[in-house]
Amino acid sequence: MKLHLLDRSTKLSNTSFLIRNNRYPNLLKIWHYHPELELVVILKSSGTRFIGDNIEKFNEGEIVLIGKNLPHMWLNDKEYFEKDSKLEAQAISIHFNENFAGDAFFNLPEMSSIEKLLIRAQSGIRFIGDLKLVINWIKELETLMKFDKLMKFFQILNFLANHQEYKLLSSIGFVNSFKKTGRNNLVDVYEYIIKNFKDKITLDDVASIACMNPTAFSRVFKRVNRKTFSEYLNEVRIGYACKLLMEEKYNISEICFESGFNNISNFNRQFKKTTNYSPTQYIKTHLSGS
Repeated sequence: MKLHLLDRSTKLSNTSFLIRNNRYPNLLKIWHYHPELELVVILKSSGTRFIGDNIEKFNEGEIVLIGKNLPHMWLNDKEYFEKDSKLEAQAISIHFNENFAGDAFFNLPEMSSIEKLLIRAQSGIRFIGDLKLVINWIKELETLMKFDKLMKFFQILNFLANHQEYKLLSSIGFVNSFKKTGRNNLVDVYEYIIKNFKDKITLDDVASIACMNPTAFSRVFKRVNRKTFSEYLNEVRIGYACKLLMEEKYNISEICFESGFNNISNFNRQFKKTTNYSPTQYIKTHLSGS
C-alpha cells in the first residue's frame, strides 16, 4: 500500500475551498495525503476507513474531518468491486487550506472554537450523533453563489466545532511522526503495519525498516506513541476486528485469524483490553445501537 501525495493547489488557486460530489462504482482506493484539510460526508456505500493508523468500518451518513498531511483511504466492501455490481458509492468532499480565510482570521476571539476544531483535526475526527442538519447544509453548498457559499461553510465549521459528540481517530504517535518531516523511518513502520497487520510481524522486522536495532527501536517507539510496539500492533488488529464484527459476515474464530491473531484466547484477551468488551458483548452492544 504505497502512500501518494495528491496536489490540489492548482484547483484551489481561485477559490477558498473546493467541493466535489463524487459518484462512482467505488471510492478512490488510494492510500494518500495532501496539505489541505478535508471534510468528507459519505452519502452512499460502506466499507473500511483508514485514517492514519486507525481502521474502522464506515457507513452512509458519516462525517469525517481530516487534518493536513494525514494519510487516509476509504476502501469499499468487496461487493462494490464485483464485475456485475450495480452498487454506487457517493461522497461529498470539501478541501481547504488551514489559512483559507487569512493567516490571522482564526485568531479572532469569535473564531476560537473553529480554530480548536482544526487543531483536533490533526488526528482525524469522526462526528457522531444527529448530523442530518449539517449534512443538508453541506449538500446545499453546491447550489449557492460565492459569498453565500462561504458564509454557509463557516456555519458548517461552527456547527462541527461546537458538536460535542465526536471521536478522534489516529494516534498521537502516528500524527507526530508524520508531522516532523512528512516522511521518516517511523512513518515507514506505520505504513508497513497498516499493509501487513494481518500477517506475522516481529520486532526485528519493524526495527529493520526503521534502520535501528530492536532495543533502540522499542525505546523510541514507546516514547513517541506512549505504548509498546506490540500494544500498538494489537490495537490496529483489534480495530480491524471490530469492523469485521459489525459486518456480521464471519464468526469470531474466523475474525480472530483474519485480524492477524494466531489463537482465540489471545484474541479475546486483547479485544477485552482494547475495547473493554468481549467480542460477543461488542456485537450485542453496538448492533443494538448503544
